Amino acid sequence: MLPRHHEPIAAIATAPGRGAVGIVRVSGRSLGGLVQALCGKVLRPREATYLPFFEADGTPIDRGLALFFPAPHSYTGEDVLELQVHGGPVVLQLLLARCLQAAAESEPATGVARLEGLRLAQPGEFTERAFLNDKLDLAQAEAVADLIDASTSAAARSAARSLGGAFSKEVHSLRDALVHLRMLVEATLDFPEEEIDFLRSSDAAGQLQRLQQKLAVVADQAQQGALLREGIKVVIAGQPNAGKSSLLNALAGAELAIVTPIAGTTRDKVQQTIQIEGVPIHIVDTAGLRESGDEVERIGIARAWEAIADADAVLFLHDLTRSDAIEYIADDAVIASAMAEFKPKSVPLLDVWTKSDCVPSLPESSAPRAGVTLSSRTGEGLPALRRELLAMAGWHAAPGGVFIARARHVQALQAVGAHLAVASDRLEGETPALDLLAEELRLAQNALNQITGAFGADDLLGVIFSSFCIGK
Repeated sequence: MLPRHHEPIAAIATAPGRGAVGIVRVSGRSLGGLVQALCGKVLRPREATYLPFFEADGTPIDRGLALFFPAPHSYTGEDVLELQVHGGPVVLQLLLARCLQAAAESEPATGVARLEGLRLAQPGEFTERAFLNDKLDLAQAEAVADLIDASTSAAARSAARSLGGAFSKEVHSLRDALVHLRMLVEATLDFPEEEIDFLRSSDAAGQLQRLQQKLAVVADQAQQGALLREGIKVVIAGQPNAGKSSLLNALAGAELAIVTPIAGTTRDKVQQTIQIEGVPIHIVDTAGLRESGDEVERIGIARAWEAIADADAVLFLHDLTRSDAIEYIADDAVIASAMAEFKPKSVPLLDVWTKSDCVPSLPESSAPRAGVTLSSRTGEGLPALRRELLAMAGWHAAPGGVFIARARHVQALQAVGAHLAVASDRLEGETPALDLLAEELRLAQNALNQITGAFGADDLLGVIFSSFCIGK
Protein backbone atom coordinates (compact mmCIF):
# COMPACT_ATOMS: atom_id res chain seq x y z
CA MET A 1 0.00 0.00 0.00
CA LEU A 2 1.15 3.50 -0.78
CA PRO A 3 1.80 5.91 2.13
CA ARG A 4 -1.39 7.85 1.33
CA HIS A 5 -3.44 4.73 1.97
CA HIS A 6 -2.52 4.93 5.66
CA GLU A 7 -3.64 8.55 6.01
CA PRO A 8 -7.08 9.24 7.52
CA ILE A 9 -9.56 10.75 5.05
CA ALA A 10 -12.79 12.76 5.25
CA ALA A 11 -15.38 13.89 2.72
CA ILE A 12 -18.99 14.87 2.20
CA ALA A 13 -20.58 11.58 1.14
CA THR A 14 -23.87 12.89 -0.24
CA ALA A 15 -24.45 14.47 -3.65
CA PRO A 16 -23.88 18.23 -4.11
CA GLY A 17 -26.89 20.46 -3.59
CA ARG A 18 -29.66 20.66 -1.05
CA GLY A 19 -31.32 17.64 0.51
CA ALA A 20 -33.15 16.46 3.59
CA VAL A 21 -30.04 14.76 4.99
CA GLY A 22 -26.34 15.18 4.33
CA ILE A 23 -23.50 12.92 5.45
CA VAL A 24 -19.88 13.65 6.34
CA ARG A 25 -17.74 10.51 6.43
CA VAL A 26 -14.34 9.93 8.05
CA SER A 27 -12.21 6.80 7.72
CA GLY A 28 -8.88 5.98 9.33
CA ARG A 29 -7.10 4.12 12.06
CA SER A 30 -8.01 4.85 15.69
CA LEU A 31 -10.70 7.52 15.37
CA GLY A 32 -11.56 7.41 19.07
CA GLY A 33 -9.96 10.77 19.87
CA LEU A 34 -11.69 12.48 16.96
CA VAL A 35 -15.06 10.98 17.95
CA GLN A 36 -14.63 12.36 21.47
CA ALA A 37 -13.70 15.80 20.16
CA LEU A 38 -16.62 16.05 17.72
CA CYS A 39 -19.32 14.33 19.74
CA GLY A 40 -18.22 15.03 23.30
CA LYS A 41 -18.73 11.41 24.29
CA VAL A 42 -17.77 7.85 23.44
CA LEU A 43 -20.16 6.37 20.88
CA ARG A 44 -21.47 2.84 21.09
CA PRO A 45 -20.48 0.84 17.97
CA ARG A 46 -23.01 0.78 15.12
CA GLU A 47 -25.64 2.65 17.16
CA ALA A 48 -27.08 5.98 16.00
CA THR A 49 -26.71 8.74 18.60
CA TYR A 50 -28.62 12.04 18.34
CA LEU A 51 -26.52 14.98 19.53
CA PRO A 52 -25.41 18.55 18.72
CA PHE A 53 -22.28 19.42 16.72
CA PHE A 54 -20.33 22.52 17.71
CA GLU A 55 -17.55 24.69 16.35
CA ALA A 56 -14.34 24.85 18.39
CA ASP A 57 -15.59 28.00 20.15
CA GLY A 58 -18.91 26.39 21.10
CA THR A 59 -20.98 27.90 18.29
CA PRO A 60 -23.60 25.34 17.21
CA ILE A 61 -23.35 23.94 13.68
CA ASP A 62 -26.37 21.60 13.69
CA ARG A 63 -27.95 18.67 15.50
CA GLY A 64 -27.96 15.22 13.95
CA LEU A 65 -26.96 11.58 14.15
CA ALA A 66 -23.49 10.17 14.71
CA LEU A 67 -22.57 6.57 13.92
CA PHE A 68 -19.26 4.91 14.70
CA PHE A 69 -18.12 1.68 12.99
CA PRO A 70 -14.94 0.29 14.59
CA ALA A 71 -12.51 -1.64 12.39
CA PRO A 72 -12.71 -4.13 10.82
CA HIS A 73 -16.52 -4.14 10.77
CA SER A 74 -16.98 -1.16 8.47
CA TYR A 75 -17.24 -0.34 4.78
CA THR A 76 -13.53 0.47 4.44
CA GLY A 77 -12.22 -2.01 6.98
CA GLU A 78 -10.92 0.91 9.08
CA ASP A 79 -12.63 2.93 11.81
CA VAL A 80 -15.43 4.88 10.12
CA LEU A 81 -17.37 7.83 11.55
CA GLU A 82 -20.52 9.09 9.82
CA LEU A 83 -22.17 12.34 10.81
CA GLN A 84 -25.68 12.93 9.50
CA VAL A 85 -27.06 16.48 9.57
CA HIS A 86 -29.46 18.60 7.52
CA GLY A 87 -28.47 18.47 3.87
CA GLY A 88 -27.53 22.09 3.25
CA PRO A 89 -24.22 22.72 1.40
CA VAL A 90 -23.04 25.31 3.95
CA VAL A 91 -23.87 23.12 6.95
CA LEU A 92 -21.95 20.20 5.45
CA GLN A 93 -18.93 22.35 4.62
CA LEU A 94 -18.88 23.71 8.18
CA LEU A 95 -19.05 20.21 9.61
CA LEU A 96 -16.31 18.94 7.29
CA ALA A 97 -14.08 21.88 8.22
CA ARG A 98 -14.73 21.13 11.90
CA CYS A 99 -13.60 17.51 11.40
CA LEU A 100 -10.33 18.67 9.84
CA GLN A 101 -9.82 21.25 12.56
CA ALA A 102 -10.58 18.83 15.41
CA ALA A 103 -8.14 16.27 13.98
CA ALA A 104 -5.36 18.85 14.03
CA GLU A 105 -6.03 19.97 17.59
CA SER A 106 -3.94 18.59 20.45
CA GLU A 107 -5.25 16.65 23.41
CA PRO A 108 -5.06 18.99 26.44
CA ALA A 109 -3.49 16.32 28.61
CA THR A 110 -0.87 14.96 26.23
CA GLY A 111 -0.39 17.68 23.60
CA VAL A 112 -0.63 14.98 20.89
CA ALA A 113 -2.80 15.60 17.83
CA ARG A 114 -6.14 13.77 17.99
CA LEU A 115 -5.80 12.39 14.43
CA GLU A 116 -2.63 13.41 12.68
CA GLY A 117 -2.75 13.86 8.91
CA LEU A 118 -6.53 13.87 8.30
CA ARG A 119 -7.11 15.11 4.74
CA LEU A 120 -9.84 15.40 2.14
CA ALA A 121 -10.56 12.14 0.34
CA GLN A 122 -9.89 11.70 -3.35
CA PRO A 123 -12.63 10.38 -5.68
CA GLY A 124 -13.40 6.76 -4.89
CA GLU A 125 -10.91 6.57 -2.04
CA PHE A 126 -13.34 5.07 0.49
CA THR A 127 -14.12 2.20 -1.89
CA GLU A 128 -10.43 1.90 -2.71
CA ARG A 129 -9.74 1.41 1.01
CA ALA A 130 -12.44 -1.29 1.07
CA PHE A 131 -10.68 -3.06 -1.81
CA LEU A 132 -7.22 -2.74 -0.28
CA ASN A 133 -8.51 -4.04 3.05
CA ASP A 134 -10.16 -7.08 1.40
CA LYS A 135 -13.71 -5.95 2.07
CA LEU A 136 -14.43 -6.05 -1.67
CA ASP A 137 -12.60 -7.42 -4.68
CA LEU A 138 -12.04 -5.19 -7.70
CA ALA A 139 -15.07 -6.40 -9.65
CA GLN A 140 -17.30 -5.70 -6.65
CA ALA A 141 -15.71 -2.28 -6.16
CA GLU A 142 -16.46 -1.37 -9.77
CA ALA A 143 -20.02 -2.59 -9.28
CA VAL A 144 -20.47 0.07 -6.58
CA ALA A 145 -19.93 2.81 -9.17
CA ASP A 146 -22.00 0.91 -11.75
CA LEU A 147 -24.92 0.64 -9.32
CA ILE A 148 -24.80 4.40 -8.73
CA ASP A 149 -24.54 5.16 -12.46
CA ALA A 150 -27.12 2.59 -13.63
CA SER A 151 -29.44 4.12 -16.23
CA THR A 152 -32.00 1.29 -16.30
CA SER A 153 -33.61 -0.97 -13.71
CA ALA A 154 -32.05 -4.03 -15.39
CA ALA A 155 -28.60 -2.45 -15.15
CA ALA A 156 -29.19 -1.63 -11.47
CA ARG A 157 -30.26 -5.19 -10.67
CA SER A 158 -27.27 -6.62 -12.53
CA ALA A 159 -24.90 -4.25 -10.74
CA ALA A 160 -26.38 -5.35 -7.43
CA ARG A 161 -25.68 -8.98 -8.39
CA SER A 162 -22.06 -8.12 -9.14
CA LEU A 163 -21.76 -6.16 -5.90
CA GLY A 164 -23.11 -9.20 -4.07
CA GLY A 165 -20.31 -11.27 -5.58
CA ALA A 166 -22.09 -13.20 -8.38
CA PHE A 167 -19.50 -12.24 -11.02
CA SER A 168 -16.58 -12.75 -8.65
CA LYS A 169 -17.88 -16.21 -7.71
CA GLU A 170 -17.83 -17.27 -11.36
CA VAL A 171 -14.32 -15.87 -11.84
CA HIS A 172 -13.08 -17.65 -8.72
CA SER A 173 -14.60 -20.92 -9.95
CA LEU A 174 -12.74 -20.54 -13.25
CA ARG A 175 -9.54 -19.70 -11.41
CA ASP A 176 -9.79 -22.75 -9.12
CA ALA A 177 -10.24 -25.06 -12.12
CA LEU A 178 -7.33 -23.37 -13.87
CA VAL A 179 -5.08 -23.67 -10.82
CA HIS A 180 -5.89 -27.38 -10.55
CA LEU A 181 -4.99 -27.88 -14.20
CA ARG A 182 -1.75 -25.98 -13.74
CA MET A 183 -0.91 -28.21 -10.79
CA LEU A 184 -1.21 -31.32 -12.96
CA VAL A 185 1.01 -29.86 -15.66
CA GLU A 186 3.62 -28.65 -13.16
CA ALA A 187 3.65 -32.07 -11.49
CA THR A 188 4.37 -33.73 -14.82
CA LEU A 189 7.18 -31.26 -15.48
CA ASP A 190 8.69 -31.69 -12.03
CA PHE A 191 8.81 -35.50 -12.13
CA PRO A 192 9.70 -36.46 -15.71
CA GLU A 193 11.54 -39.58 -14.56
CA GLU A 194 8.41 -41.09 -13.12
CA GLU A 195 6.53 -43.38 -15.47
CA ILE A 196 3.26 -41.82 -14.49
CA ASP A 197 1.32 -39.75 -16.98
CA PHE A 198 -0.38 -37.32 -14.63
CA LEU A 199 -2.11 -35.54 -17.47
CA ARG A 200 -3.77 -38.50 -19.17
CA SER A 201 -4.68 -40.31 -15.98
CA SER A 202 -6.26 -37.13 -14.63
CA ASP A 203 -8.07 -36.37 -17.90
CA ALA A 204 -6.32 -33.02 -18.31
CA ALA A 205 -7.69 -32.66 -21.84
CA GLY A 206 -11.24 -33.15 -20.57
CA GLN A 207 -10.67 -30.68 -17.74
CA LEU A 208 -9.36 -28.11 -20.18
CA GLN A 209 -12.34 -28.61 -22.47
CA ARG A 210 -14.79 -28.21 -19.60
CA LEU A 211 -12.93 -25.11 -18.47
CA GLN A 212 -13.29 -23.62 -21.95
CA GLN A 213 -17.00 -24.40 -21.98
CA LYS A 214 -17.49 -22.76 -18.57
CA LEU A 215 -15.46 -19.75 -19.73
CA ALA A 216 -17.71 -19.38 -22.79
CA VAL A 217 -20.80 -19.18 -20.54
CA VAL A 218 -19.23 -16.61 -18.20
CA ALA A 219 -17.91 -14.56 -21.14
CA ASP A 220 -21.41 -14.49 -22.63
CA GLN A 221 -22.89 -13.29 -19.34
CA ALA A 222 -20.19 -10.61 -19.09
CA GLN A 223 -20.84 -9.48 -22.66
CA GLN A 224 -24.54 -9.09 -21.88
CA GLY A 225 -23.66 -7.21 -18.68
CA ALA A 226 -21.40 -4.87 -20.64
CA LEU A 227 -24.34 -4.13 -22.95
CA LEU A 228 -26.48 -3.24 -19.93
CA ARG A 229 -23.80 -0.87 -18.70
CA GLU A 230 -22.67 0.74 -21.94
CA GLY A 231 -25.57 0.21 -24.35
CA ILE A 232 -25.06 0.77 -28.07
CA LYS A 233 -24.94 3.88 -30.25
CA VAL A 234 -27.47 3.70 -33.09
CA VAL A 235 -27.32 6.35 -35.83
CA ILE A 236 -30.39 7.18 -37.92
CA ALA A 237 -29.27 8.19 -41.42
CA GLY A 238 -30.81 8.79 -44.83
CA GLN A 239 -31.88 11.45 -47.27
CA PRO A 240 -33.72 14.60 -46.15
CA ASN A 241 -37.38 14.04 -45.24
CA ALA A 242 -36.92 10.27 -44.99
CA GLY A 243 -38.56 10.34 -41.53
CA LYS A 244 -35.44 10.34 -39.34
CA SER A 245 -36.59 12.92 -36.79
CA SER A 246 -40.08 11.41 -36.69
CA LEU A 247 -38.57 8.02 -35.92
CA LEU A 248 -36.42 9.48 -33.12
CA ASN A 249 -39.51 11.10 -31.59
CA ALA A 250 -41.50 7.87 -31.91
CA LEU A 251 -38.80 5.75 -30.25
CA ALA A 252 -38.26 8.28 -27.47
CA GLY A 253 -41.96 8.91 -26.93
CA ALA A 254 -41.38 12.67 -26.91
CA GLU A 255 -41.07 15.56 -29.37
CA LEU A 256 -37.29 15.92 -29.22
CA ALA A 257 -36.55 16.84 -32.81
CA ILE A 258 -38.31 19.40 -35.01
CA VAL A 259 -40.31 17.77 -37.81
CA THR A 260 -41.35 19.78 -40.89
CA PRO A 261 -41.85 19.01 -44.61
CA ILE A 262 -38.91 21.34 -45.35
CA ALA A 263 -35.80 19.46 -46.44
CA GLY A 264 -32.78 20.20 -44.28
CA THR A 265 -34.73 21.00 -41.10
CA THR A 266 -32.28 18.96 -39.00
CA ARG A 267 -28.93 20.74 -39.13
CA ASP A 268 -27.07 18.99 -36.31
CA LYS A 269 -27.07 15.74 -34.35
CA VAL A 270 -29.89 15.17 -31.86
CA GLN A 271 -29.25 12.39 -29.35
CA GLN A 272 -31.53 10.59 -26.91
CA THR A 273 -31.09 7.45 -24.83
CA ILE A 274 -33.97 5.00 -24.69
CA GLN A 275 -34.13 1.54 -23.15
CA ILE A 276 -35.40 -1.67 -24.65
CA GLU A 277 -35.74 -4.55 -22.19
CA GLY A 278 -33.32 -2.69 -19.93
CA VAL A 279 -30.63 -2.24 -22.60
CA PRO A 280 -29.66 1.45 -23.12
CA ILE A 281 -29.89 2.42 -26.79
CA HIS A 282 -28.29 5.79 -27.62
CA ILE A 283 -30.22 7.03 -30.66
CA VAL A 284 -28.60 9.74 -32.81
CA ASP A 285 -30.70 11.64 -35.37
CA THR A 286 -28.58 13.21 -38.09
CA ALA A 287 -28.89 15.76 -40.88
CA GLY A 288 -30.23 14.51 -44.21
CA LEU A 289 -27.46 13.26 -46.48
CA ARG A 290 -27.29 15.18 -49.75
CA GLU A 291 -25.24 17.75 -51.66
CA SER A 292 -25.93 21.21 -50.23
CA GLY A 293 -24.79 24.76 -50.89
CA ASP A 294 -25.76 25.90 -47.40
CA GLU A 295 -22.63 26.17 -45.22
CA VAL A 296 -24.47 25.36 -41.96
CA GLU A 297 -26.18 22.33 -43.49
CA ARG A 298 -22.86 21.09 -44.94
CA ILE A 299 -21.36 21.14 -41.44
CA GLY A 300 -24.34 19.16 -40.15
CA ILE A 301 -23.95 16.61 -42.96
CA ALA A 302 -20.23 16.26 -42.19
CA ARG A 303 -21.13 15.56 -38.55
CA ALA A 304 -23.66 12.98 -39.72
CA TRP A 305 -20.93 11.06 -41.55
CA GLU A 306 -18.71 11.29 -38.46
CA ALA A 307 -21.53 9.81 -36.38
CA ILE A 308 -21.97 6.97 -38.89
CA ALA A 309 -18.25 6.19 -38.72
CA ASP A 310 -18.46 6.04 -34.90
CA ALA A 311 -21.74 4.07 -34.67
CA ASP A 312 -22.33 0.62 -33.23
CA ALA A 313 -25.27 0.19 -35.62
CA VAL A 314 -26.86 2.24 -38.42
CA LEU A 315 -30.50 2.58 -39.43
CA PHE A 316 -30.65 3.53 -43.13
CA LEU A 317 -34.07 5.13 -43.69
CA HIS A 318 -35.93 5.01 -47.02
CA ASP A 319 -39.09 6.99 -47.80
CA LEU A 320 -41.75 4.65 -49.22
CA THR A 321 -43.64 7.57 -50.76
CA ARG A 322 -40.64 8.17 -53.04
CA SER A 323 -39.51 4.57 -53.47
CA ASP A 324 -40.42 4.54 -57.20
CA ALA A 325 -38.72 7.88 -58.01
CA ILE A 326 -35.65 7.26 -60.17
CA GLU A 327 -33.70 10.22 -58.76
CA TYR A 328 -34.47 9.19 -55.17
CA ILE A 329 -33.36 5.61 -55.84
CA ALA A 330 -30.13 6.86 -57.41
CA ASP A 331 -29.37 9.12 -54.44
CA ASP A 332 -29.99 6.22 -52.04
CA ALA A 333 -27.51 4.12 -54.01
CA VAL A 334 -24.89 6.88 -53.71
CA ILE A 335 -25.43 7.08 -49.94
CA ALA A 336 -25.21 3.29 -49.60
CA SER A 337 -21.91 3.30 -51.47
CA ALA A 338 -20.54 6.09 -49.27
CA MET A 339 -21.65 4.24 -46.12
CA ALA A 340 -19.56 1.26 -47.18
CA GLU A 341 -16.52 3.54 -46.90
CA PHE A 342 -17.44 5.45 -43.71
CA LYS A 343 -19.00 2.61 -41.73
CA PRO A 344 -16.74 -0.15 -40.37
CA LYS A 345 -17.61 -3.53 -41.92
CA SER A 346 -18.32 -5.01 -38.48
CA VAL A 347 -21.04 -2.42 -37.78
CA PRO A 348 -24.49 -3.77 -38.75
CA LEU A 349 -26.81 -1.77 -41.02
CA LEU A 350 -30.58 -2.14 -41.09
CA ASP A 351 -32.78 -0.82 -43.90
CA VAL A 352 -35.86 0.89 -42.48
CA TRP A 353 -38.76 1.73 -44.81
CA THR A 354 -40.78 4.63 -43.41
CA LYS A 355 -44.21 6.25 -43.91
CA SER A 356 -46.02 2.96 -44.50
CA ASP A 357 -49.27 4.67 -43.47
CA CYS A 358 -48.99 6.88 -46.55
CA VAL A 359 -48.78 3.97 -49.00
CA PRO A 360 -51.40 1.44 -47.85
CA SER A 361 -51.52 -0.36 -51.20
CA LEU A 362 -47.87 -0.64 -52.17
CA PRO A 363 -47.54 -2.56 -55.46
CA GLU A 364 -45.38 -5.70 -55.42
CA SER A 365 -42.97 -4.13 -57.92
CA SER A 366 -42.19 -1.42 -55.36
CA ALA A 367 -41.95 -3.71 -52.34
CA PRO A 368 -38.91 -2.88 -50.22
CA ARG A 369 -35.99 -5.26 -49.85
CA ALA A 370 -35.31 -6.97 -46.54
CA GLY A 371 -35.56 -4.70 -43.51
CA VAL A 372 -38.26 -3.19 -41.32
CA THR A 373 -41.30 -1.35 -42.65
CA LEU A 374 -42.94 1.07 -40.24
CA SER A 375 -44.95 4.20 -39.64
CA SER A 376 -43.70 6.63 -36.99
CA ARG A 377 -47.14 8.26 -36.96
CA THR A 378 -49.22 5.14 -36.21
CA GLY A 379 -46.53 3.09 -34.46
CA GLU A 380 -46.92 0.18 -36.87
CA GLY A 381 -43.61 -1.69 -37.18
CA LEU A 382 -41.98 -0.06 -34.13
CA PRO A 383 -42.09 -3.28 -32.02
CA ALA A 384 -40.33 -5.12 -34.86
CA LEU A 385 -37.70 -2.38 -35.04
CA ARG A 386 -37.08 -2.61 -31.29
CA ARG A 387 -36.54 -6.37 -31.60
CA GLU A 388 -34.11 -5.78 -34.45
CA LEU A 389 -32.21 -3.20 -32.40
CA LEU A 390 -31.75 -5.75 -29.60
CA ALA A 391 -30.57 -8.32 -32.11
CA MET A 392 -28.10 -5.83 -33.60
CA ALA A 393 -26.80 -5.14 -30.10
CA GLY A 394 -26.26 -8.87 -29.59
CA TRP A 395 -28.66 -8.99 -26.64
CA HIS A 396 -30.23 -12.26 -25.53
CA ALA A 397 -31.26 -13.85 -22.28
CA ALA A 398 -28.02 -15.28 -20.90
CA PRO A 399 -28.39 -18.59 -19.03
CA GLY A 400 -27.92 -18.13 -15.31
CA GLY A 401 -28.74 -14.42 -15.42
CA VAL A 402 -26.61 -11.37 -16.11
CA PHE A 403 -24.14 -9.48 -13.95
CA ILE A 404 -22.89 -6.01 -14.78
CA ALA A 405 -19.50 -6.00 -16.47
CA ARG A 406 -17.11 -3.58 -18.09
CA ALA A 407 -15.16 -3.62 -21.33
CA ARG A 408 -11.99 -4.55 -19.46
CA HIS A 409 -13.71 -7.61 -17.98
CA VAL A 410 -14.81 -8.77 -21.42
CA GLN A 411 -11.32 -8.19 -22.82
CA ALA A 412 -9.74 -10.11 -19.94
CA LEU A 413 -12.06 -13.08 -20.51
CA GLN A 414 -11.27 -12.98 -24.23
CA ALA A 415 -7.55 -13.07 -23.37
CA VAL A 416 -8.16 -16.07 -21.12
CA GLY A 417 -9.98 -17.80 -23.97
CA ALA A 418 -7.14 -17.11 -26.39
CA HIS A 419 -4.53 -18.56 -24.00
CA LEU A 420 -6.68 -21.64 -23.32
CA ALA A 421 -7.09 -22.22 -27.06
CA VAL A 422 -3.31 -22.21 -27.50
CA ALA A 423 -2.96 -24.44 -24.43
CA SER A 424 -5.37 -26.92 -26.00
CA ASP A 425 -3.17 -27.07 -29.10
CA ARG A 426 -0.08 -27.63 -26.91
CA LEU A 427 -1.79 -30.54 -25.19
CA GLU A 428 -2.51 -32.47 -28.36
CA GLY A 429 -0.26 -35.16 -29.77
CA GLU A 430 1.78 -38.01 -28.33
CA THR A 431 4.41 -35.68 -26.81
CA PRO A 432 2.69 -32.52 -25.55
CA ALA A 433 4.81 -29.36 -25.25
CA LEU A 434 4.38 -29.22 -21.49
CA ASP A 435 6.59 -26.19 -20.85
CA LEU A 436 4.67 -24.12 -23.42
CA LEU A 437 1.40 -25.50 -22.07
CA ALA A 438 2.32 -24.44 -18.54
CA GLU A 439 3.18 -20.93 -19.74
CA GLU A 440 -0.15 -20.50 -21.54
CA LEU A 441 -2.03 -21.62 -18.44
CA ARG A 442 -0.03 -19.17 -16.32
CA LEU A 443 -0.86 -16.31 -18.69
CA ALA A 444 -4.53 -17.32 -18.66
CA GLN A 445 -4.59 -17.17 -14.86
CA ASN A 446 -2.90 -13.75 -14.85
CA ALA A 447 -5.55 -12.42 -17.25
CA LEU A 448 -8.31 -13.89 -15.06
CA ASN A 449 -6.82 -12.42 -11.88
CA GLN A 450 -6.95 -8.93 -13.35
CA ILE A 451 -10.76 -8.99 -13.14
CA THR A 452 -10.92 -9.30 -9.36
CA GLY A 453 -7.69 -7.41 -8.70
CA ALA A 454 -5.73 -10.41 -7.42
CA PHE A 455 -3.18 -9.32 -9.99
CA GLY A 456 -3.13 -5.80 -11.42
CA ALA A 457 -1.04 -2.70 -11.89
CA ASP A 458 -1.35 0.36 -9.65
CA ASP A 459 -2.10 2.57 -12.64
CA LEU A 460 -5.14 0.41 -13.45
CA LEU A 461 -6.45 0.91 -9.92
CA GLY A 462 -5.90 4.65 -10.25
CA VAL A 463 -7.97 4.82 -13.43
CA ILE A 464 -10.80 2.76 -11.96
CA PHE A 465 -11.23 4.61 -8.66
CA SER A 466 -10.70 8.10 -10.13
CA SER A 467 -14.03 7.67 -11.95
CA PHE A 468 -15.93 7.40 -8.63
CA CYS A 469 -17.65 10.31 -6.95
CA ILE A 470 -15.97 11.95 -3.96
CA GLY A 471 -17.10 10.44 -0.65
CA LYS A 472 -17.65 6.94 -2.06
